Amino acid sequence: MELVPYDKRNGKIWFNNEFVEWTNAKVHVLNHGLHYASCVFEGERVYDGQIFKLEEHTDRLFHSAKRMGFEIPYSKEQINKVCKEIITIQKVQNGYVRPLAWRGSEMMAISAQKNKIHVAIATWEWGSYFDPKLKLKGIKLNISKWYRPSPKSVPWDTKAAGLYMICTLSKHEAESKGYTDSLMLDHEGNIAEATGANIFFKNDKNELHTPTPDSFLDGITRRCVIGIAKSKGIKIVERKIKPEEMSNFIGCFLTGTAAEITPVSQIDKYQFKVCSTIKELSESYQNLVRKKSAA
Repeated sequence: MELVPYDKRNGKIWFNNEFVEWTNAKVHVLNHGLHYASCVFEGERVYDGQIFKLEEHTDRLFHSAKRMGFEIPYSKEQINKVCKEIITIQKVQNGYVRPLAWRGSEMMAISAQKNKIHVAIATWEWGSYFDPKLKLKGIKLNISKWYRPSPKSVPWDTKAAGLYMICTLSKHEAESKGYTDSLMLDHEGNIAEATGANIFFKNDKNELHTPTPDSFLDGITRRCVIGIAKSKGIKIVERKIKPEEMSNFIGCFLTGTAAEITPVSQIDKYQFKVCSTIKELSESYQNLVRKKSAA
């Protein structure tokens, strides 16, 4: 089935405080967000017609904007209200919501002190981020040649457009070699995350080890899964993990709003099993998002 390009779809997008026709939600080619990556965004899941962890996502959107040096010209309450309204307008039951904010076109140079801040919110029906068949047996990752930069060089705790450049490069390279995604290391050569999801490893003691999020985003889903694991009595160990330590782990999985909980069967030369612990965590996560979204 041929996919409809995202700029050719039907319905409404909330754009600068108006619900406009989908194909009319346009920006000028000379906008600062496009040329200098002064854009922040969120990705939110809709389950059974409700947005999971909406307030947390909106809080992070505003945090990202502040770290990027600009202020969103609407309140958090307004953004939350519109996110709910747009999924009703678009009749999205199980899908994705994308709020974003960016600097406009008043100044076209490194400095953009006078640029207007634009905000848009779109939503669409969306299934699994990874192929559901692959998720059952675990996806395969290579190890990217691109490293997550030092926290002294970028606003690493934001969901900002510029931070995803090396993610696209890494994922494209992985796909060209037959992998589904790519594992990225941090600036010190430790395991960081996948291109758009956090990572966990399980050892033979039924502990979950996950990298310390000090140079990459501490995901909302990551924190949620840690809470689920702790409620089951599973010990969580957050620490620096060297790539060669992967030989000591039995299981591996990714977490993210899009990825949810996705098992991993291979990273480079390292093999993992889709064990019962990972399956149970995934089932508990699905129960949580459906229960919470229905509340």
